[in-house]
Amino acid sequence: MTFGVESKGVYAIATTPFLEDGSIDFNSVDRLTDFYQESGCTGITILGIMGEAPKLEPEESRAIVKRVVSRAKIPVIVGVSAPGFAGMRSLARDSMEMGAAGVMIAPPPALRTDDQIVNYFAGAVEAVGDDVPWVLQDYPLTLTVVMSPGVIAKIISNHPSCLMLKHEDWPGLEKISRLRAMQKSGELRPFSILCGNGGMFLDFEPERGADGAMTGYGFPDMLTELVGLFADGKRDEAHDLFDAHLPLIRYEQQLGVGLAVRKHVLKRRGVIATDAQRKPAQMLSATAKAEVDYLLGRLAKRDKRAAL
Repeated sequence: MTFGVESKGVYAIATTPFLEDGSIDFNSVDRLTDFYQESGCTGITILGIMGEAPKLEPEESRAIVKRVVSRAKIPVIVGVSAPGFAGMRSLARDSMEMGAAGVMIAPPPALRTDDQIVNYFAGAVEAVGDDVPWVLQDYPLTLTVVMSPGVIAKIISNHPSCLMLKHEDWPGLEKISRLRAMQKSGELRPFSILCGNGGMFLDFEPERGADGAMTGYGFPDMLTELVGLFADGKRDEAHDLFDAHLPLIRYEQQLGVGLAVRKHVLKRRGVIATDAQRKPAQMLSATAKAEVDYLLGRLAKRDKRAAL
């Protein structure tokens, strides 16, 4: 399955596994890559915000790209967001040479006006090259940059190499509807929409026109099942599955500790060896870990994948 304007399903946002000493755990990188594929994911996105990308040395970033791309049988998207275009360009070009399917670019937090946002992405595309397929990340909750449907439409219209929107606005359901309406009326060309926010609104996003999810919730196998149920028109079954997972999804959505929760769950599932993060990091207290384990135990009564 290739990465393009018709991409559907689930692109897992990969964490970066570390050993307790802070070095990259490449064995866990391999297991994680296999796990995402076995979970039915249609793609993998690495070096995103949840991948602790800013804490990596440039050569480490490239080592991870090489490792994942060489192992994955599904498209790999590489997060290349950077303070300057030079670093963005070199990582993007190197990643594509290694076999990545495309890159993901997020706006820097300093952007405020519509013109600033549109001009920034024009510069980014010029830097990485208009031959590099890319994902536009819209994540105002963390990045503080608000992109209206009109601005997103302008960026997508200006740059044929933009094939996908990673939609993480909140509230954002109306934005999906608006963009799809613009396509229907012929104002906007086709592009894929995959949604983030930990899957928090994946109970309605597919019905609004989203093609699936791009997020790192610790149960990607549940996300792929959920997207499949919606595609098959099994609305109530989809909501039943979502409702069972919602307490854990909600707990993971706490700003600051979401990655710690995610790594703890992946460790409990036997996918990564440790829940270590690179410093500076916010780790879970013993009480918080016990709360996550309690939620997993409750979830296991409804979904056997959580019986750890």
